[in-house]
Amino acid sequence: MAAAEQPKLIVAADAEALARTAAERVMARIAANSGRIAICLTGGSSPKKLYQLLGTDAWRDKIPWDRVHWFIGDERFVPERDPLNNMAVARAIFLDRNAPAGHVHPIPTDVDNPDRGAEAYARELQDFYGAERLDPAQPLFDMVLMGAGPDGHTASLFPGYPEIEETKRWVVGVPRAHVAPFVPRVSLTLPVLASCREMLFEIAGHDKQPILTRLLNGETLPALRARSNGETVWLVDQAALAEGFRGGR
Repeated sequence: MAAAEQPKLIVAADAEALARTAAERVMARIAANSGRIAICLTGGSSPKKLYQLLGTDAWRDKIPWDRVHWFIGDERFVPERDPLNNMAVARAIFLDRNAPAGHVHPIPTDVDNPDRGAEAYARELQDFYGAERLDPAQPLFDMVLMGAGPDGHTASLFPGYPEIEETKRWVVGVPRAHVAPFVPRVSLTLPVLASCREMLFEIAGHDKQPILTRLLNGETLPALRARSNGETVWLVDQAALAEGFRGGR
């Protein structure tokens, strides 16, 4: 796989158009792989419209559920059915009604602490991948979905935190979040998130305008440092763009 390239910026008219474009890109990645498929989901508010769309009849009937495995890029260290649990949200919206149980891979939060959860998830990822070291020619994921927090974090990799510099471990525990909710987290690391054919950021809404402006200005925040070894796409809506910005496909 080629070295990471600059992100491609795609501008959608609004949040609904953004979700449709994201769904189309997810389906394109699925269609490009005739074998076992791995999608890494994201939490927060950004992907909810996408998940709702994938759960509708028009979209779910196109997904080869028996071939797709669903992972998550980070998790809040709360019980698996807690409303704050990222995978719980995805499961409630579209996974539990469609995906085989063994194809949904949540980060364990019923262990002693986030570090134990990280170790367990790293083992699960390595078992799925079939190796303990990543091969640039063999991506772990077909697609990784991402978002950008108000402080520029992505997954649970926060600016200034040591976890952002981790290069050896696949998954790390994060003792305390930099933004609300202030609960411990478990997060995949940048090299593992990079092991994908496509990394797709969804950034929507007027409240994301300040952080998107900082990212577009090149401020070295975690969301800017997160790049796929393949294709990196920033999918944003007009509301998130600063007035006067010109960009797009």
